Amino acid sequence: MHDDVPIRDAATVILVRDGTSVLMGQRGSKAVFMPGKFVFPGGAVDPLDADIDVGLMGGACDARLSDESATASNALLAAAIRELWEETGQILGAPGDWPDAPEGWSGFAASGHRPTATPLSFFFRAVTPKGRPRRFDARFFLADAADLRTDPDDFSEAEDELSHLQWVPLDRARTFDLPFITQVVLGELMGHLKSGGPVRDVPFFRNDDEAHLVARLGGASPL
Repeated sequence: MHDDVPIRDAATVILVRDGTSVLMGQRGSKAVFMPGKFVFPGGAVDPLDADIDVGLMGGACDARLSDESATASNALLAAAIRELWEETGQILGAPGDWPDAPEGWSGFAASGHRPTATPLSFFFRAVTPKGRPRRFDARFFLADAADLRTDPDDFSEAEDELSHLQWVPLDRARTFDLPFITQVVLGELMGHLKSGGPVRDVPFFRNDDEAHLVARLGGASPL
């Protein structure tokens, strides 16, 4: 068992294309965490992420992201954008020079963009249950592929952490080998896309062994 594994902050991007498909890739078969599973691009927050100015999402999202969180929202948002870039080569950003880009962001800056959180919406949060070899407090952010600054079919700049990068039709996604929480997120996503409008509240799977609590952050009324 792995009961004493520390919980790390993480960020994930659910990139939706034309309301009908999502960008996913497959983790390596020898990965310590979720080997062989198809997942959304994402990963752990790096210490330098807190120093990257990405601005705000807007509306109620920023308040919900900071609710019950000791981690700076800016670090979570920067991590989401960085992980999307690293794992897929896709850019969420605004045109602009970035001559002093820090380590890990030089490739992003070389594209002629600076990262911006404006296209993101805070959508889901989940803590990995106890007993896993790694545990994360993962925040999931929703974005539209139309807001990408890159060709959504070009993954040539992606690192090799995810293989088989592809746009998965939502009506076929659950036929893939998915982690349980990814299945839950997909269910929430399909309901959200069907109802339309802004994100109304954010499910928070606490995975507390005492209560296994599931809460919703932000109430039912969008700002």
